[in-house]
This record gives sequence, structure tokens and C-alpha cells, in this order.
Amino acid sequence: MRYIVILFLALASFAQAEVTLVQVIKSQNRMHLLNGDKIIKSYHVAFGGQPQGHKRQEGDEKTPEGRYTLDYKKEDSSYYRAMHISYPNAEDRAQAEARGVSPGGFIMVHGQRNRLGWLAPLTQRFNWTDGCIALANDEMDEFMLLVQTGTPIEIHW
Repeated sequence: MRYIVILFLALASFAQAEVTLVQVIKSQNRMHLLNGDKIIKSYHVAFGGQPQGHKRQEGDEKTPEGRYTLDYKKEDSSYYRAMHISYPNAEDRAQAEARGVSPGGFIMVHGQRNRLGWLAPLTQRFNWTDGCIALANDEMDEFMLLVQTGTPIEIHW
């Protein structure tokens, strides 16, 4: 009985933990959900085909680096479910404009392509997106439950 109570308390504290930051480490293909300095959940993720470096323009297959905000949820995504990253910011737009290119946009944390979720054990071994951050669909369900709109996301190599 004592173990059941301990297990219940541990699960209750996990359910109550607020995600205060989503941290993405591209060089490790990892995404951590943090409450303060404590990692409360960690996922293996996939990125764009050219993951190293900051996104500079549309079509470069890079995931942006820096601090952004997860600003809205999208339930009618072509990739199961999704949460939008606030890229490009004013600095990203200005740098792209100075080079005469589009900065790109519509960068998301998302699940697998609709009707292909069963391939996640294979697809998640590769960087296959156009610059988004991909999770398996069951992980995306958990992410959407734990992460609120307005949560900051920090992405770095």
C-alpha cells in the first residue's frame, strides 16, 4: 500500500508540474520540457535536413536557433497536431530583408504526417522536416497537454 501512495504522489507531482521553458538541443536531437531548472520530460526529435546553423531563409531546411514563443496550437495540421514557433522575429526578418530573401516561416513542433504515424519508429531516426521539430504522435499528444500557449522555446546547436 505504501508503494501505491508513493507512486500516486509522484504521478500527481508530474501532472502538476508547469512547463516554464521548452529547450531544444539540435546537436543531440533532444527536446526538454523544463520547470525552472528541472527537466520534467525529454524527447528525441527530428529536424530539417540541414539542422546545423540558424535558419536564414525560406527553403534552407534549417530549424531556427534562438529564443522564440510557442504562440498557438494547430489541431488541423497536415502533421497530426502542431504548435507554432514565433519564427521569424523582427531580427530574422531584417537580416533576410538585407539579403533580399524571404526568412521563411510557419515553423512548428508537430507530429508525423497524417496517416503515416505508424512510421515514426523509422522516420524519427532521420532529420526529415523542412525546418520544423518533429515528435512521434503519442509524444505530440503529451506535449500538447503539458505545454501551454505562450511558453518560451530556446533552440540551440
